[in-house]
Amino acid sequence: MAAMPRYIKISLMTAKQQPRLHALASAWYGKALWPYALLPLSFIYWLLMALRGCCYRVALFTSYRAPVPVIVVGNIAVGGTGKTPVVVALAAYLKEQGYRPGIISRGYGSLAPHYPYAVTESSNAVEAGDEPLLIARASQCPLVIAPDRAEAARYLLANHDCNIIIADDGLQHYALQRDIEIVVVDAARQFGNRWLLPAGPLREPLSRLKRVDYKLYNGAAPEQDLDASSFAMQLKPQALINIASGERCEIAQWQAAKTVHAVAGIGNPQRFFDTLSTLGFETTPHSFADHHHYCAADLQFNDDLAIIMTEKDAVKVTDFAAANMWYLPVSCQIAPAFYSGLSAQLATLTSQVEEFSS
Repeated sequence: MAAMPRYIKISLMTAKQQPRLHALASAWYGKALWPYALLPLSFIYWLLMALRGCCYRVALFTSYRAPVPVIVVGNIAVGGTGKTPVVVALAAYLKEQGYRPGIISRGYGSLAPHYPYAVTESSNAVEAGDEPLLIARASQCPLVIAPDRAEAARYLLANHDCNIIIADDGLQHYALQRDIEIVVVDAARQFGNRWLLPAGPLREPLSRLKRVDYKLYNGAAPEQDLDASSFAMQLKPQALINIASGERCEIAQWQAAKTVHAVAGIGNPQRFFDTLSTLGFETTPHSFADHHHYCAADLQFNDDLAIIMTEKDAVKVTDFAAANMWYLPVSCQIAPAFYSGLSAQLATLTSQVEEFSS
């Protein structure tokens, strides 16, 4: 009997884990009481994390200092917060300002033939990972994935003419030194019960937020009262794109039935379902585990209704996309004051790099 392909094994494993992951996330953010039984494990997690941080501070563990500025975009809570659109928006802004950005990522869920691995527009989602492939296509920037971000940064700089690096989801990866840290927060869910893993969703204590440069609150109203380092951020839906044909349809011009299947394999699927509802769609929601590897059977719903999914999901179904499959891209809109502060900080960093080089 032929061996089962690795991507099918991963898909089956993810499907088995999905109910448990959803139950745990619901408990964290619904503030159920039973996760408190896991607090002893959270204490052990904190102890190991503190020891690891100490090892980096006293140089027992080495960290790489890149010769160009490094911006890390991450979060301190498990689950989707909107980091991917922020990375794309940040890359676009930096290019507008005359920088030559490159992007690095862990490539979670990828099955690349080797690491570091350069992701291009023509890469496939199985090898590249869904988020890196989406970012590479949307940003038009060189992108390298590797579990070791420092290794990815070296490879990126050795093979591309980049003068600034954006690290996607590397806040806790201290083997790579950084100049600017940006944390993305789900303004609705925020930090759940505020406990560390596994009793809660936090990768690091809330005190970590005091040491980052910027906090972007996804879903916060522009006029919401935030502190000086916090900024409102909105994900704005764009036109629907047909996955099979590439046809673009403005949402106001949608002529098919408004009753649709909504598919989301992201950290917080409900946010996507709510977005479709605000656009006037009546959805039958289908949530999958984050980074789920789709097969055709996953999207067979035995009717002719349109299927609308996220852009992150769409990059994984192009090989078997049907005519009724669409995705909804979003653009990231951040308060202008964020970009003003970032520009001033980058100007200082760039002058310091130039002075050191000379």
